[in-house]
Amino acid sequence: MQQYHGSCHCGSVRFSYSGEAIARGLRCNCSLCSRKGAMMSAEMIPDVNLKVEADAAVLGLYQFGAETARHYFCRNCGIYTHHETARKAGHYRVNLGCVEGVDCFSLEADLFDGAHLL
Repeated sequence: MQQYHGSCHCGSVRFSYSGEAIARGLRCNCSLCSRKGAMMSAEMIPDVNLKVEADAAVLGLYQFGAETARHYFCRNCGIYTHHETARKAGHYRVNLGCVEGVDCFSLEADLFDGAHLL
């Protein structure tokens, strides 16, 4: 397990987590993810391994459709930082573009077909 740290662009939303070495990312083709274009962690992170630090007034939440996934973003700079997955409650993925020392453009990515979930 490795320790990772990340933040939104302005630093108002910070997170850290322990997880596997980041070797690849994950992209989703649902209507939200295809618009935001972020590369997510391939690993689902259990809530006990993720620590988010943000003032409640700064941490925004967006939900759509069945409202099972919880997409978090910074209300100051607008950056999506992490989300609770729709498929496994209590598990999260982070925006790898927010993780210190990770170059998303050098990672291969798997595709999650969120566009065709029922």
